[in-house]
Amino acid sequence: MRKVVPSRKPKGRSAAGSQGAFGSTPRDDGAVVDLRRRRDQLSARVAELQWDLGGLVYEMAIRDSIRVDVLVRRAAALQGVDAELAEVERILRLEQNSTAGECGSCGAPHSVGAAYCWQCGQPLMLQVPSDAIAVAGERPR
Repeated sequence: MRKVVPSRKPKGRSAAGSQGAFGSTPRDDGAVVDLRRRRDQLSARVAELQWDLGGLVYEMAIRDSIRVDVLVRRAAALQGVDAELAEVERILRLEQNSTAGECGSCGAPHSVGAAYCWQCGQPLMLQVPSDAIAVAGERPR
C-alpha cells in the first residue's frame, strides 16, 4: 500500500514567494523549529546508539566472543547519525549567527557578504550593467 503525502505550501506567501537578501528566499521560523526538533531527535538517537554499542561490546567481552564485523556495522550507523547531528547543529549556528539567506540554485545557507555559493559555486549577487548604476546626484538615463 502506498502512502500519499501532500506537498507542503508555505503559509502567507504569494505563488512567486518573497525575496530576501541577494535574491534568495528567506528562511521562516518553522524551518528553524523543525531543525531544533530534528536536532533533539538526533541527539536522543546518538545517545541510544552509544548506549547500545557499549552494551554490545560488554556482552561480547563477557562471553569472550568479539565480533568485529558487528561492532563496525553498529559504529558506522552511529557515525552516520552523529554526522547528521553535526550538520544540523552547524546549520542552526548559522541561523543564529550571520546567515543572510539561501542559494537560489541549491538552497545552501550563505553568510552576509558572500559573493558565491560555497556548495554549488553559483553567484549570489545579481550582476547589473555599469551604465544602469546612477551616480549620486545624477538623473538616470
